[in-house]
Amino acid sequence: MTRKEFFASVGFGAAAVLIPACIGGLASSCSSEDNGHTTPAPTNVDFTLDITTGALATNGGYLTTNGIVVARTNSGEFLAVSASCTHQGTNVKYVANENDFYCPNHGAKFSSNGTVTQGPASSNLKSYNTALTGSSLRVYS
Repeated sequence: MTRKEFFASVGFGAAAVLIPACIGGLASSCSSEDNGHTTPAPTNVDFTLDITTGALATNGGYLTTNGIVVARTNSGEFLAVSASCTHQGTNVKYVANENDFYCPNHGAKFSSNGTVTQGPASSNLKSYNTALTGSSLRVYS
């Protein structure tokens, strides 16, 4: 066996071993994308935020905490929805000038109360209650 024949057979052997693994990896990445694995919406929620500083101190600001996006609308109202997009679990963002939420991963949009307004998501975000007492915002189930 010549040196060239040896390397050719070793290369072919490596390819024969690696191709099934590569194909399996591609198949599983496609299937996980189709499965839409998401983080479940938080339950038994009850926490308080100080709104005197940070993102919630001004209208149009938002933050993500405890698996929930808490937003202050341009009119000063507070919204709270589950952070995980129901399509694939990417954290959604609040868009103050549209008063809605969107997923930067695949473009799903949700109304201010978490209702799907544009796919690919097909399930709504869970909405939570908010109550403002002085400078403390309570977010609860």
